[in-house]
Amino acid sequence: MNLLDTHILENWYQTNFESQIKGRRILFNDIEPLIKKLSNKFKKEILGYSENNIPIYKISIGTGSIKILSWSQMHGNESTGTKALFDLFNFFENSGDLESIKDQILKQCMLQFIVLLNPDGAIKFTRENANNIDLNRDAVDRKAIESNLLRNTLEIFNPKFCFNLHDQRTIFNVAGTKNPATLSFLAPSEDLERTITNGRIETMSVIVAMNNFLQQFIPNQIGRYTDEFYPTATGDNFQKLGHNTILIEAGHFKGDYSREITRKYNFYALLNGLYFIATANDFKNFKPYFKIPNNDKMFLDIIYKNLKIPKNNSQITTDVGIQYKFKIENDKLIMYKSIEKEGDLSEYFTFNMINGEKLNYYDLKLSNS
Repeated sequence: MNLLDTHILENWYQTNFESQIKGRRILFNDIEPLIKKLSNKFKKEILGYSENNIPIYKISIGTGSIKILSWSQMHGNESTGTKALFDLFNFFENSGDLESIKDQILKQCMLQFIVLLNPDGAIKFTRENANNIDLNRDAVDRKAIESNLLRNTLEIFNPKFCFNLHDQRTIFNVAGTKNPATLSFLAPSEDLERTITNGRIETMSVIVAMNNFLQQFIPNQIGRYTDEFYPTATGDNFQKLGHNTILIEAGHFKGDYSREITRKYNFYALLNGLYFIATANDFKNFKPYFKIPNNDKMFLDIIYKNLKIPKNNSQITTDVGIQYKFKIENDKLIMYKSIEKEGDLSEYFTFNMINGEKLNYYDLKLSNS
């Protein structure tokens, strides 16, 4: 995509994103009407059912030879990728001035999407499924129904590339900057030595293309997730099996706790990644991957400076760092403050620095108080 395309893409998104779903908690009941209204360009089928018998859909489109599998919300409380996928479906329905890009993707690629892999976890707003299994650590044992549905799809479809869509906490910043990591990428390792295999080179090359494109929109707000090898993780195992797996972690953008701005850039990443895969002559430009800054954990939602807090039947004056967390109360998603750090926080970053000298600790209603 060239510079002109970025302006066209921005204009397209303003009027064509999927406005019927928004916020952090996306449930099956939210997406089922959207799935049913998709045109006959798409093949829609129920892949199976969750532990609590909620349907899990697979959606397919494209006639090309390059097979690409994407899935969202394997962690039920990580919904940004799901919203971005429905934006992508809208793009395939009506791409406007970007029709040539759509045509190239669908001519060269065969795409399958599993939207909302963990609908039970979405209801509880947890990472885990109904049986408290983290699907992203269940790639070997496959104790969960949902893990087996994903693995069976992988084995039958045999994709060359996969997109594994997640969300990350606001504590992640781009190392060496004060910016939150709005998006982070990872080319998962295949072994403890983090060997640079041919598969990882191809995966890294796609990430390089996505990063180069996104820097035009969110410069210095893209990080690289740790490539420590996790023997039971989905991405690591799929990469090891020969399916190039691109992990996208959706993070924070200033003021965007509903992740509606991040959602847009997640969509841009997906679209550009698919377009690159469809049109690339080779996948060898991987070295710039290592120039993407690492994720760091130095960003806080609020920092209270010089706050008096109770300690051991007395008071001390210190800095207090807050992260917003979420919980379900009366079937509603509630955002609340939780203490993440205490002490000298002069090296941490935030968009919300507050002088706490005259504040009452108990009036702050922190979850840890």
